[in-house]
Amino acid sequence: MTKERESEIVLRIKLDENNVPSKIVWDAPDNEVQGKEAKAIMLSLWDPEEDNTLRIDLWTKEMVVDDMKKFIHQSILLMADTLHRSTGETAMAQTMREFGTYYAEKLKLISPKEEE
Repeated sequence: MTKERESEIVLRIKLDENNVPSKIVWDAPDNEVQGKEAKAIMLSLWDPEEDNTLRIDLWTKEMVVDDMKKFIHQSILLMADTLHRSTGETAMAQTMREFGTYYAEKLKLISPKEEE
């Protein structure tokens, strides 16, 4: 029998006088991460009782628009990878990646693919 253990990821959010995040710091002791600063987070949690996704989206005042666009683009690609790994849905994961490419091209994050 495998012995269970607990692991912890800690998020610390500093807020300004208007409750806008001014600093996001996270720790993941099992991965030797301590006091790592981030400019944005998107945290999704599955609630089985509600059969719904709960989320926390936060970004600091220093998160510039161009970086937010990149963050969203990379998150789309990561969700495609997660879908593929967790369900084996190869075709739909590829469709999500294609949308990620489309998104990045439209926002000029990457150059459009050359017509072959």
